Amino acid sequence: MTSKKLVNSVAGCADDALAGLVACNPNLQLLQGHRVALRSDLDSLKGRVALLSGGGSGHEPAHAGFIGKGMLTGVIAGAVFTSPAVGSILAAIRAVAQAGTGTLGVSLASCSVPGSKPTFELSADEVELGLGIHGEAGVRRIKMATADKIVAIMLDHMTNSSNVSHVPVQSGSSVVLMVNNLGGLSFLELGIIADAAVRSLEGRGVKIARALVGTFMSALEMPGISLTLLLVDEPLLKLIDADTTASAWPNMAKVSVTGRTWIRAAPTEPLEAPDSTATGGTDSKQMVLVLERVCTTLLGLEEHLNALDRAAGDGDCGTTHSRAARAIQGWLKEGQPPASPAQLLSKLSLLLLEKMGGSSGALYGLFLTAAAQPLKAKTDLPAWSAAMDAGLEAMQKYGKAAPGDRTMLDSLWAAGQELQAWKSPGANLFQILTKAVKSAEAAAEATRNMEAGAGRASYISSARLDQPDPGAVAAAAILRAILEALQGQGA
Repeated sequence: MTSKKLVNSVAGCADDALAGLVACNPNLQLLQGHRVALRSDLDSLKGRVALLSGGGSGHEPAHAGFIGKGMLTGVIAGAVFTSPAVGSILAAIRAVAQAGTGTLGVSLASCSVPGSKPTFELSADEVELGLGIHGEAGVRRIKMATADKIVAIMLDHMTNSSNVSHVPVQSGSSVVLMVNNLGGLSFLELGIIADAAVRSLEGRGVKIARALVGTFMSALEMPGISLTLLLVDEPLLKLIDADTTASAWPNMAKVSVTGRTWIRAAPTEPLEAPDSTATGGTDSKQMVLVLERVCTTLLGLEEHLNALDRAAGDGDCGTTHSRAARAIQGWLKEGQPPASPAQLLSKLSLLLLEKMGGSSGALYGLFLTAAAQPLKAKTDLPAWSAAMDAGLEAMQKYGKAAPGDRTMLDSLWAAGQELQAWKSPGANLFQILTKAVKSAEAAAEATRNMEAGAGRASYISSARLDQPDPGAVAAAAILRAILEALQGQGA
């Protein structure tokens, strides 16, 4: 099947793309009647060495995107390593050619030329190692593996002296590393590959003088990467660092990657003394059982929440809540949580902000931070009701959602209204909490018929939203888990 492409016509796609590049770049002009991009200041450059760069379309930003940076062209991403058009261009090109450079690519799937079928097929558990940027067959097909393993295989092959085309990189060598997106890899994956490449090279004793990460020589939408190693000395490094007006050349820091301190120690938190003024303290073991029940519940709901979330977006609501559950479980294994409810909620807030991720992590973090404040002085039922109020207020203030907007706030708000009864003298813990949980569950179910007013679901047509909001379902499930855990202990 021919793949979908956002083009006007197959025949005119290269011309249209080139026109778009030049139209949006004041430094470039088109040569009338030709597929040629020129520097806009060409007339002022008479008498200077001219540099020509050519290549087919589909490899952007290579070729036209590097006009203004002297370029040695070729069929691998190492072709992008160049020198600016200063001094002797030929000498600079010769320096790059003689220094020693090598590139190896790997792809998870093929690309497809507009109007054509994919150039090759891979099974679900295969990747192509050493393929060309036009889809040429690679060195071999290997089994899908982790990013670390794939990078190790690539570097082993590139530096293996038994290969005629190997790069003579060894311990003590200084290199420029290029991690090139072949067109269809996500920025997330590109960052992971870059991290793996840096760690692997430095683990081999190789000094990384510079690192370029991005899309330089693509192969349309091919989901893959190429790694390029260029052996450098100080004179060549100065040429790499030279200023350029080339639109696609990265604004690269002129600092060595190896040897740089890139992790800053987190500030240590001062030890908090127990709240001596708080009354009605909570049993630490009891809180552990409650948290364990919440974690088990969320882990069990992962797939269900993801399925609900797919209707409105990326389908990761369950994954996000499971990440929070595993973070809490790991924290509990490290020791008993604080007995003080205020300190407990504060600790949970920081944990979720750091580990949960997504908007849910931020909102729960804000909720718990605010909820902790009323519990610093008292921990009786009125104080817990006030804590719920404070959390809801923070969630509305910073999350910009309101009851009825089809978010997790709907469940929490419904429960909060019932928990107002805790402020009355003689209030019964379980009767009121049971009503609050049932109200939260009913509110979660009611989101099925709501039109989203906030969150990612607000961008989706209401006709497609025929399931309850996953965040609301998760919030109600958390409250149900708390209730059942407390009932099991006879609190």
